[in-house]
Amino acid sequence: MTDTAPDPFDAIVDAPFDSALSERYLVYAMSTITARSLPDLRDGLKPVQRRLLWAMRGLKLDPAQGYKKCARVVGEVIGKYHPHGDQSVYDAMVRLAQSFALRYPLVDGQGNFGNIDGDGAAAFRYTEARLTRVAVDLMAGLDEGTVAFKPTYNGEEHEPEIMPGLFPNLLANGASGIAVGMATSIPPHNAAELIDAAMLLIDNADASTAELLEHVQGPDLPTGGLIVDGPETIAAAYESGRGSLRVRARFGEVEKGSGTGSWQLVITEIPYQVQKGKLIEQIAQLIVDKKLPILEDVRDESDEEIRIVLVPKSRNVDQQVLMDSLYRLTDLETRISLNMNVLDATHTPRVMGLKEVLANWLAHQFEVLVNRSRHRLGKIDDRMELLGGYIIAFLNLDRIIEIIRTEDEPKPVMMAEFELNDRQAEAILNMRLRSLRRLEEMELRSERDALEKEREELVKLIESPARQRTRMKRDLAALHKTYGPETALGARRTTIKQAAPAREIPLEAMIEREPVTVILSQRGWIRAMKGHADLASLDAGKFKDGDTLAFAVHSQTTDKILFACDNGRFYTLGADRLPGGRGFGEPLRLLVDIDSDAAIVAMLPVAAAERLLVASSAGRGFVLPVSAAVSETRKGRQTVNLKPKVRLKCVRPIGATDDYVAVVGDNRKLVVFPIAELPEMARGQGVMLQRYRDGGLSDAITFRFEDGLSWAMGGDSGRTRTEADLTAWRVARGAGGRMPPNGFPRDNRFE
Repeated sequence: MTDTAPDPFDAIVDAPFDSALSERYLVYAMSTITARSLPDLRDGLKPVQRRLLWAMRGLKLDPAQGYKKCARVVGEVIGKYHPHGDQSVYDAMVRLAQSFALRYPLVDGQGNFGNIDGDGAAAFRYTEARLTRVAVDLMAGLDEGTVAFKPTYNGEEHEPEIMPGLFPNLLANGASGIAVGMATSIPPHNAAELIDAAMLLIDNADASTAELLEHVQGPDLPTGGLIVDGPETIAAAYESGRGSLRVRARFGEVEKGSGTGSWQLVITEIPYQVQKGKLIEQIAQLIVDKKLPILEDVRDESDEEIRIVLVPKSRNVDQQVLMDSLYRLTDLETRISLNMNVLDATHTPRVMGLKEVLANWLAHQFEVLVNRSRHRLGKIDDRMELLGGYIIAFLNLDRIIEIIRTEDEPKPVMMAEFELNDRQAEAILNMRLRSLRRLEEMELRSERDALEKEREELVKLIESPARQRTRMKRDLAALHKTYGPETALGARRTTIKQAAPAREIPLEAMIEREPVTVILSQRGWIRAMKGHADLASLDAGKFKDGDTLAFAVHSQTTDKILFACDNGRFYTLGADRLPGGRGFGEPLRLLVDIDSDAAIVAMLPVAAAERLLVASSAGRGFVLPVSAAVSETRKGRQTVNLKPKVRLKCVRPIGATDDYVAVVGDNRKLVVFPIAELPEMARGQGVMLQRYRDGGLSDAITFRFEDGLSWAMGGDSGRTRTEADLTAWRVARGAGGRMPPNGFPRDNRFE
């Protein structure tokens, strides 16, 4: 038997790869834009959302009915209307039920539908749902011929192309989505304000965006908060349809703390789309990292209402400084995007301003109004046709009964004798005997009169744009009563209150100034003791076994401490970030990334001097501005370039009146020369300070030549000796020098 099946390779089309790819990708892109990511301007819904509501309506999940499992709804949607993954459909359903995501939720959920902390919803087998009153208003008129229906993906069912309801869902609930090459981001607004703006546009089609904004103040977010941009920024965004607006958290009244005079701040509303759990983690991390030293603690005391408690470090903290710092450093201030990119009535994506969006939405509503009127007109004509037949039957009741009793085929006879059409004759034959009462005839005549009057009004409405505008305003006014500002659902939640950008508060300004003594041990353990301790007695202080004091300086908590390593790299730490002085402290290498083979050669407050004298073991050095040595990173800053086997030996602060440099080598030779002979550099090797045949540099210091050169006598006397006449050692920079004066320390150190 010969196989007559076609060869599948005969269907292969030879085409250039780039053209085939571009054609197919364009189809995919258009599908993403028009059937997935962008909402329709007329009802503000994406296809999956529209199909969800339609399926729930078919399941009779009205607000007055009971709930049904979400699994049942999801199954109905993916089985009949939306052949995609169940999780994507359920995610869309969850969002429609979240009161913190939608200003006017369309789904009434029962069970765990997620929360503002960022926790996800329970699986759809555990949750139940039904429609809300808003969803019913959005779908009102589906049975009245208002919109067209289309076959579902498999042709077995029909679904509406658009929802006809008068509720302004696009702007009221907003939308967000990312398509191919375009995106949309529309924040929620207040429905009552949108209705007021629409009524203004009905009265005056030429109304400007500025006039509309007298009614639409700005976004009205589900989570409340404050929009702090000025009127010009808001107007520009709504005029073009693109922009961004600053949203801040709302702080409640300052509350009394547990201590005398203490206080605490309470956050009662957070910005839209900010997860509360992550926000609190963000604030707590600032405290741990000591980036917000004026804040001591953050607590989450929320239940159904947001309540985040902030405890300042002390009662002297400036409240506004704390708030500004939180605005700048956390998501207590964010920006929401306004990008009104939507599909118009022809399914064309367009970015529209506020006026264009409202005008197009109103055009759709007028179309719905006319379609509903025409549909009702058709129903009236059908009913009046039957009523005409019924009245003829009542006027000729005896003859009708006679025809029915005597004729084998009464319908043709009745149609010929009384000029009835087929529908009228069939209706008469199907009448019940109980309808043959006299009262029924009167009701029929009364119904006909009422229908004739209604028909006359409908014809006038369809033919008169002015009547249509009046009717639309009346319908909008009725809707306004449901969502007005006096109702619980319609009351505005977000306050429009212009405020300047949050001030950038320097970290130093947030640190409470207190005296501390910074102690660094030989093994690199650092700590900061409160107060200015006696530096001479610190040798007997608390250190680990085998460890001793290396450096100790008096400082303030607002100071930066500079550490110089013998590899030429400088590191900076805030004194407020150092561990306390009760224990042994912490290893300095945990706070900054010091090389394992590097040793600390100097520690001093940044405020100790504006310039430093730096010198290497090879006898080279220069004047280093302190600002060039400060680094805000853990890796520090390489400031002194050193050749192999050469180490940074000396880092000394230069006094404001110092004009000379004294250098002593390992060979115990001393030179003195003007500091003006040294270059001031931000980085480098420097110039030769003193030349050596053997050894290298031992120490260097700056001083005022008129005061002479002083050094410690040694021992416990604490006395110093001063050499006033330095003429014998006064030479040019780079000389070899001569032996120092009698009594100079044997360790060749000036201090």
